[in-house]
Amino acid sequence: MNTVDNGNHLARENPGGAAAPVADKKTRGYAAGGVDGVLSVEQVARQAAAIAEDIPVAKLDALAGNKPFVSLVNLRAGYGRMEILHHINLRVARAQSLCLIGPNGAGKSTVLHAIFGFNNIFSGEIFIGDGDGDGSDGARRLDVTALTPNEKLARAGIAYILQDKSIFPGMTVEENLWMGGFLKDRPADAKRAAEKIFDKYPRLAARRKHQAKVLSGGERRLLEISRALVMDPEVLLVDEPSIGLEPSFIDMVFEILDDLQRRDGKTIIMVEQNAKKGLEFADIGYVMVSGQIAIAGRGDELLANPKVGALFLGG
Repeated sequence: MNTVDNGNHLARENPGGAAAPVADKKTRGYAAGGVDGVLSVEQVARQAAAIAEDIPVAKLDALAGNKPFVSLVNLRAGYGRMEILHHINLRVARAQSLCLIGPNGAGKSTVLHAIFGFNNIFSGEIFIGDGDGDGSDGARRLDVTALTPNEKLARAGIAYILQDKSIFPGMTVEENLWMGGFLKDRPADAKRAAEKIFDKYPRLAARRKHQAKVLSGGERRLLEISRALVMDPEVLLVDEPSIGLEPSFIDMVFEILDDLQRRDGKTIIMVEQNAKKGLEFADIGYVMVSGQIAIAGRGDELLANPKVGALFLGG
């Protein structure tokens, strides 16, 4: 029996197809599926705020091995004049993964937008790199707060993978990959990078001359990820990788992301509505509520946390 979004609350579908209000059964969770009842978004936000912890920056540093590669420092950001993120601190080490979970409207995607330059930064700083700031240790640390998205991709190696439907359906798979190299100096460089992608993913190579619109959902998501890899980024911002996919394709996508992190050394910051899947994948997790970090810990710790489980994991 499935749950459907019905505006301000969630309802359960009847076998006949009509949406019926959730009965007064035991409420078990939110956004994880397979539960007896579900909480409204407003209820989740209130209950998550009630279990929020005081999180010292030292704890965030420790979760990143005390050598963060991506750092957000007291960041305030939003859209227009509206502030969504309130003094956010975030730390992720090189080749580490972070999953952001929380109720709708908590500011999860806004974090990704802020890192990539899609919204307004009111105060605070964003750094990429694990050097000491002056380059004397041979490593870099770049303040990217005011850079444009193109500058962040070209100079800081930050790539953004959108939620869905970001491919060009009338172009071939090959042409879509070439578009991923639009910041390269020469078209030939983008084509060489695309060939490396085809070598890595034979499934795409077999479809290289097919229009993207004929791809399956999983193949489209693979193409979206692969197009971001053409510029060989160091940081991948991944927004809802499982959205709209069948379970078998969800597993495939997370296997691809795991390979990119473990074998290729990519740093991954992810927003994922399937909280269980996201936390199973990620090294560390943050629970966000009302534009702030409410809980932070290792992914397995949050999976085992009964308060997090009750709200986000279905039990």
